[in-house]
Amino acid sequence: MKKTVTTFAKAKANKEKLTMLTAYDYSTAKLMDQAGVDSILVGDSLGNVVLGYEDTISVTMEDMIHHAAAVSRGAKEALVVVDMPFMSYQTSVYDAVVNAGRLMKEGRANAVKLEGGVEVAPQIKAITAAGIPVCAHLGLTPQSINAFGGFKVQAKTKEAAEKFISDALAIQEAGAFAVVLECVPEKLATLVTEKLDIPTIGIGAGAGCDGQVLVYADMLGMFSDFTPKFVKRFAETGAAMTEGFKAYINEVKAGTYPSAEHTYAIDDEVIEKLY
Repeated sequence: MKKTVTTFAKAKANKEKLTMLTAYDYSTAKLMDQAGVDSILVGDSLGNVVLGYEDTISVTMEDMIHHAAAVSRGAKEALVVVDMPFMSYQTSVYDAVVNAGRLMKEGRANAVKLEGGVEVAPQIKAITAAGIPVCAHLGLTPQSINAFGGFKVQAKTKEAAEKFISDALAIQEAGAFAVVLECVPEKLATLVTEKLDIPTIGIGAGAGCDGQVLVYADMLGMFSDFTPKFVKRFAETGAAMTEGFKAYINEVKAGTYPSAEHTYAIDDEVIEKLY
């Protein structure tokens, strides 16, 4: 059965933990879906792990739509949430609704995600009024990395923590069905989780959140350009892939692949007639 925003609400009410992972292609999404993940996030992190950018700022709407559509074809049960890329919603409420609609229609998203607190509450309200579920994102918001001066833990001072709480309440009031909390102190994330009626999904925010999300290439050891403190490697898939690539290269160069079992036969009489 397809998981929906109602699934998230019920999980919060029943104190059941939610699972979310990023994916950017059909095959990976299908494997995650079969494993039983609650939600798949088509994150603009694809800029880093798929497209090789240094940040997420260069990711376009066309990038997000292209990858979202692929993931949606592979996810039959997981809730597919798609990131709204940089400057697709900050410019105006109108732009936000139009671009969210494109992600739903062309990318086949089940919900969209955008970064920010009070300042994007009008966008969240308008998008949800259009019938599009919105997941919010607070704390370390990668699209604002230049304003933050780097990847740093957020909301560590009293003033910053108070704004963090205000932002969380504002996005809930605006209609968000969930919120991702990234790189904030565990105790603060737990406090916000207790204050909100909507689920919190943590990434570098401790175990007190209602659920967790990780970039799949990080948790499988496939992306090594940078590894945040909060990442746990649940499998060394990257190393296994490298060994597989090496084995293939060695066998091709040695002439041992392809062997007879990997080739197709033809009657010798047919070949003889060709000479």
